[in-house]
Amino acid sequence: MTFSSNDVDAQQGWQPLPLRAARLAAFGGVPAGAVFPGAPLAAAWWLLDLPGGVAAAASLVIVGALLGAFIGWRRVRRTGWRLDASGLGLRRDLLWQRDTRVPISRVQHLDVRRGPLQRRMRIATLVVHTAGSRFSAVVLDGLDEADAERLRDTLARQLDQDADAL
Repeated sequence: MTFSSNDVDAQQGWQPLPLRAARLAAFGGVPAGAVFPGAPLAAAWWLLDLPGGVAAAASLVIVGALLGAFIGWRRVRRTGWRLDASGLGLRRDLLWQRDTRVPISRVQHLDVRRGPLQRRMRIATLVVHTAGSRFSAVVLDGLDEADAERLRDTLARQLDQDADAL
């Protein structure tokens, strides 16, 4: 489920996240992969005194970092969103596919968040708070800055129109 122009998902209105979001996710996956699984494997290798010693253990940390970067990259490249008349759709697919729909009637309020690296890369996180418990929110991380603001404004406008109709 890559979101390319030739893909059926793209023809159905699913939008991919920008490539720069995948680069940022890969960058963020490096330390996570180095710590787990890289560090425990390296420690076990070194403690068990397996062939290669410290050099082999260090290479396991590097392999773990590369694995973390690949998983971060792949997770973002296999995420898409779509906005239609019924609400916001979010589709994620790494090992298991998750398809989330947020109807307009369930939206309570919307936030756009940007960390320092996100601002530098011109990406943002859209948080759609939904009706329910205080932990009910759908987070769409890695959106293009302009898309996040447009989605927020469009959903808020649709929410206001629905509230006026009551």
